[in-house]
Amino acid sequence: MGFGTTDCIRVDKLKNRQLPGKHTRLSSRKCQITPHCAIPYHREGFLLFILRQLLFYPKLKMSESATEFPMPKYRRIVLKISGEALRENGSKDNISPQIVNDMARQIAEIRALGVEIAVVVGGGNIWRGLAASHRGMNRTTADYMGMLATVINGMALMSALEEIGVTVRVQTAIEMNNVAEPFILRRAIRHLELGHVVIFVAGTGNPFFSTDTTAALRANEIGAQVILKATKVDGIYDSDPMKNPSAKKFDHITYSEALAQRLQVMDSTAFSLCMDNRMPIIVFNMADSENVRRAVIGEAVGTLVSEPLETPAT
Repeated sequence: MGFGTTDCIRVDKLKNRQLPGKHTRLSSRKCQITPHCAIPYHREGFLLFILRQLLFYPKLKMSESATEFPMPKYRRIVLKISGEALRENGSKDNISPQIVNDMARQIAEIRALGVEIAVVVGGGNIWRGLAASHRGMNRTTADYMGMLATVINGMALMSALEEIGVTVRVQTAIEMNNVAEPFILRRAIRHLELGHVVIFVAGTGNPFFSTDTTAALRANEIGAQVILKATKVDGIYDSDPMKNPSAKKFDHITYSEALAQRLQVMDSTAFSLCMDNRMPIIVFNMADSENVRRAVIGEAVGTLVSEPLETPAT
């Protein structure tokens, strides 16, 4: 096996004509990549071929690409979806196929922007452990039942995503091999790097912890840049907007301000995890089908909870 050259025909893409050429080869194997170019079938030659195409192919106009594919502000996110958001108002069904399909479409849209997406889904549309414990059930048992409810919701979302061609992995904090793979941090991160949507179910696997705490915990574990908390309201108010029509909505609020005003952004454990690790939270209304995409690309949506924003120097 020695060095040599081989005659080939390459296609001039810019002028739409064929030109004779010579390629150095490292073996006697003929090109098996494309009939238009007898480039040697080895790794170095293939890399040179790719480099040449990148250099000489006409590039897309920035205006066209920027319009169709806006640059995301966040590259890795945790999307927290409450279980109640999966139920249609006034319906007896715990899970609305239309709502789940719409959520799947929104997730697919931001995935197309190159965003790595992890989803934490609640189970309040099926079962609430805390409410059951107030009715006399053992709290630990009630909480485990709530964890199983999140598995049902996670599988529903998985099915909707797979129907539109999105690769999904469901990871559970409670081992159930026939349903989902166990939560393993490095495996979850690898799935995200491969472009898979990862759905975390069964909470933290421990009673007395909410799915808000799960979202805060998983976001810090996987190195997410933000938590998007999808709810039925369009942000955080100083009082209940359903009861007080003059309630004031915050566009931005700091962690300390939220604590001082006792605003129920998340439960105290989840909020402390975010505050201690400076994890931003965006609270928004999931009913608007554009809100997830707008939040990811950095538009003002809902309420941002974070450290004090830096003011531009004058």
